[in-house]
Parts: sequence; C-alpha cells; structure tokens
Amino acid sequence: MRTSPVWNPQQYNKYADERGRPFADLVGRIRAEEPTTVVDLGCGPGNLTATLLDRWPTAQVQGIDSSPQMIETAQPLANERLTFEVGDLYEWTAPAESIDVIVTNATLQWIPEQLKLLPGFVRALKPGGWLAIQIPGNGNAPSHAILRELAATEPYAEYAKDKSLRPDVPGPAEYVAALSAEGCTVDAWETTYSHLLEGDNAVLEWVKGTGARPVLQSLPDELRERFEAEYGARLNEAYPRREFGTLLPFRRIFAVAQKKES
Repeated sequence: MRTSPVWNPQQYNKYADERGRPFADLVGRIRAEEPTTVVDLGCGPGNLTATLLDRWPTAQVQGIDSSPQMIETAQPLANERLTFEVGDLYEWTAPAESIDVIVTNATLQWIPEQLKLLPGFVRALKPGGWLAIQIPGNGNAPSHAILRELAATEPYAEYAKDKSLRPDVPGPAEYVAALSAEGCTVDAWETTYSHLLEGDNAVLEWVKGTGARPVLQSLPDELRERFEAEYGARLNEAYPRREFGTLLPFRRIFAVAQKKES
C-alpha cells in the first residue's frame, strides 16, 4: 500500500456540509434505479457513504479508504447493508462485471496518472453500470500557491518542498475522452462553489484537513507551529474574514459515466 498522510477525521469534518455538497451533486447525476452493489472508493469517514443507503434502499454498499483513521471513524456507521474496509485504489480489484455503481469522491486527485485506473473501474461494472468521479480542481488557487511557495523556502524546504506538490488533474474533456474510449457514455462538467466559512482563519482550518496536511506532517514539531502561523497569516490576507464569513471559491471537476450494455 502507498504511503499516505495520516488523516484526522475530526479536522476533515469541520466543514462537513461544504465538503458534502459536491458529493450530493455527483450522486444526483447517477441514474441507476435499483443497483444491488455500490462501492465508494475513498470513502473517508463514511458519513457521505452512509447517505447512499437512502439513495438506493435495496443496495449493499461498501466503503473503501486507504486511511485506517478514516475507516475507524466510519465503522460505527456500518450495518447489514453498509461495510467499510481499508484498501488502496492502486491495489483494488473486483470481479469483472460485478458492481452496479462505483463512486469515488475527492480521492483521485492524490494519484498521479489516475486515468490509468479508469479501465479497471469500468471492467468492474456490470453492463449498464455507473462510475461517478469528483475531484478538486483548485490547484492554482491562492490556498495552494501560498502553500507551495512557503514550503519551498527555508527552513521548511528541506522537509516540505516535495510534500506541497500535487499531480496535475484531468479536466472534463480528458475524462470524456478516457471514459468514452472504455465504451461509456459520459457526462462531465466543472463547478466553482462559493463556500462561506465560519470561524477564525477559516481557510487555514479547511486546508489543515486536506491539502496542507502532507506538508504539516512532514515538518518537525519545532517548525510546524511556525509554518502554520506564517501560512495562516498569508491565508488571512488572501481570504479575509468579512461580516458574513470567509469566502472560499473552490473549483471541482465531475464525471459520470455509464457503461454501455453488451
């Protein structure tokens, strides 16, 4: 299994409503009527995965995530129709044509050359099955640009420079091309959400749960607090708190594909 950050489900869920909206928008475009087997690849703490039980009342739902911490948080949600297990997307395989719906939400952006995984996902689908993908597309936003710039300066660069880098992510057109080549009918789009976040230094609190986590974990204890203070100060300038909250524009990319009937 790949080495990945140690995720903190509590930090991640500080803005659970905002993080959950793209998942709902993604699942809303899946037209599966009565699937029997649904898999959520990269299920995180499981709260969104659990909503699939109501979406498809007769389905067996499985959540898979590479983070033991996330799966531990998800386990109390498990029941006779919902299970969770630790697993890596690189190593995940399923019997051919065994799954009705695969959802992967805010996960593939961490994986270089993620498009190479798509044929395996499609093979796992039954004819007429559905694959739904959502990834952040905000790598050029100030939150990430400031992170990369600061991580590349001393005294942080020795530990953190490489941890701030992210793979390039596909756009909608690339998903259309890749999934169409696998015999799917594809609906792909992008949306920029305008999240209004509550709390002090809200964007710092947001990225501490996701994009900044690998950098912060790479730093020795004596540098981590200093880095967080500098990073937070610059984020406060880029995303000032107003009387109505802190505005965080956040671009996301979606693709929903249906495998053609044999």
